[in-house]
Amino acid sequence: MTEPILVNVTEEIVHGLVRFLLFGPEYQTFCHCEKCEMEIAAYTLNRLPSNYVSTAEAREEVYNKLNNPIYISLLNKEIIRAIYAVGKSQNHS
Repeated sequence: MTEPILVNVTEEIVHGLVRFLLFGPEYQTFCHCEKCEMEIAAYTLNRLPSNYVSTAEAREEVYNKLNNPIYISLLNKEIIRAIYAVGKSQNHS
């Protein structure tokens, strides 16, 4: 029997996409510090439904369901919105 876990699959996907987009050529002028990266992820996740699971099997199933072009496109739009919002309100030097 596997150990129970608590994972938001949406959060896992968003973290990977934030890093991918933020470090891409389109956003070279934006801050790439860990604080801004986390702010972008938080901003994005607050605008999306959560997908929590409690087993590794359920995580795999939900990940496979969400890993489709339509959902990834939605996530990318929200992340891009977050990059610009966080970029406008950077509160560090």
